[in-house]
Amino acid sequence: MPRFFVAASNIGNGAALLTGSDAQHVKVLRMKLGERLVICDGNGTDHHCRITKLGDGHVEAEILETRPCPAEPTVKCTVLAGFPKGERSDYLVQKCTEVGASEIIFFVSKRCVSRPDGKGLAKKLTRWQRIAEEAAKQSGRGIIPRVSALGSFVEALDKAVKSDLALFMYETGQRISLRQALEAAGRIKSVSVITGPEGGFEQHEADIAAAAGLKLCSMGERILRCETAPVVALSAIMYATDNL
Repeated sequence: MPRFFVAASNIGNGAALLTGSDAQHVKVLRMKLGERLVICDGNGTDHHCRITKLGDGHVEAEILETRPCPAEPTVKCTVLAGFPKGERSDYLVQKCTEVGASEIIFFVSKRCVSRPDGKGLAKKLTRWQRIAEEAAKQSGRGIIPRVSALGSFVEALDKAVKSDLALFMYETGQRISLRQALEAAGRIKSVSVITGPEGGFEQHEADIAAAAGLKLCSMGERILRCETAPVVALSAIMYATDNL
């Protein structure tokens, strides 16, 4: 069934209202009175509905059933990634949303080539949020992951350590496997995973991360692209927490 995200204020008294681009999308799909659709409040609740009115610029639907979205993971996963170049960030946002990220945050580290700011960054964030919304609809998510940016590596560490488990993906030196880190953590409600840009992290950045309490982890001997690493790490987390 088609899935739509609407503000909670558009849901109430046994009915839901679609307006703007969502109403236009219903028209594009050529949906008719009586057809079913899922309207989500963006907080993990699905409302299974039946179209009762097709108006000019709005669609009204009767709520037939309300239940938690079955596609939402039981663990909150925050992905923090060093700014990648070009369209790699688009891929990262799309695939991390599909796999189950609850939040995606880009940040600047020493080896970042891309360092967007000002109006350029604002445009990118708008596009990334749109990509996250479309991916959330396609994959049946109950939330749309928030996409944001931080100005420094230290800010990313500060954000990560607030989770029950904070993981730092590093390609060399003394590390533990991602599997070991996840097994040792036991039952967790939240996890953050930090991955680097194209050139990875410098040694002093890894040292700072370890001192801050993050687990330095390996994902094997293969060298993963910067847009691939967070998707692989997130998939492993989903599997380890019975969400895959």
